[in-house]
Amino acid sequence: MMAGVAIVAALFVYSIVFAPNVNQTTYLYLPTGSDYESVTQILVNEDIISNIGSFDRVAQRKNYPNRVRSGRYFVHEGMSNNALVNLLRSGEQAPVRLTITNIRTVEELAASLAIQIELDESTIYDVLSDPATISHTGLSTPDIKLLFIPNTYEVFWNISENQLIERMQREYQAFWNEHRMARADEMGMTPEEIGTLASIVQSETNKQDEMPIIAGVYVNRLARGIPLQADPTVVYALGDFTINRVLNSHLEVDSPYNTYRYAGLPPGPINLPEPATLDAVLNYEQHDYLFFSAKADFSGYHVFAKTYREHLRNAREYQQALNERRIFR
Repeated sequence: MMAGVAIVAALFVYSIVFAPNVNQTTYLYLPTGSDYESVTQILVNEDIISNIGSFDRVAQRKNYPNRVRSGRYFVHEGMSNNALVNLLRSGEQAPVRLTITNIRTVEELAASLAIQIELDESTIYDVLSDPATISHTGLSTPDIKLLFIPNTYEVFWNISENQLIERMQREYQAFWNEHRMARADEMGMTPEEIGTLASIVQSETNKQDEMPIIAGVYVNRLARGIPLQADPTVVYALGDFTINRVLNSHLEVDSPYNTYRYAGLPPGPINLPEPATLDAVLNYEQHDYLFFSAKADFSGYHVFAKTYREHLRNAREYQQALNERRIFR
């Protein structure tokens, strides 16, 4: 009789502690500031567990209500209450892959980050606009975007805004190693200036093999004090990224980003240059070209010229091709 009672008791304990209770394989998100009550609500509302009562009994025995830790956790179908509580108590999160791509503005950057981590768009924007944050990084306000080198990084979903800045600063410093710093110094440019020039090159072409040539054109113009006259900077100044054809009327915009009106580099990058583009600028091709125009075959490549007369001929061919395709804006 006693043996039967013991077996029943053991089975009861097993059903509470070790029997499967998780319904699905998914990620469980526990927002910052979550308490035990909010955790149980999430588990029920998202149909993650079958029996909240048995989960609560195990959680109470393991003192989980006093050890709630926010984050993103990977749970799989068939997990027991014991395994689930142990996971949540441990704080062993499943990191997210934070992907940073070629975007133009701080607003776009904040929006892109906010859909991947817990921080909301306004919080990210505010920290990237905060003079104290900018001063801490050593960058200027226009250059703060350069901290976010396009790549994919593993971070915790509930990373704080300060942790995010610190992480990206480490990545930035790792990229700008001794070799790259020395190369920038040889060019007489800072990493931030290289980043700004790379952002222009990246806007001009997506052809990796052509980037060092285009970079060489701009380096030549900078060395001779010739305005860069880069169409993408005018588009950035106007803030209208639907423009496909820069017209004379566009060139009238009075902005330090208008490199037709103002010589030298603009105040900061017009997008987030990728590592390959940064390296293309650091290893620009040395030549005598001062001009380039898109090829009339719309291949995405460019034709280069040493003289203005030659450039005008190339530009007319491309403009004629635009007219034939009725691309007027």
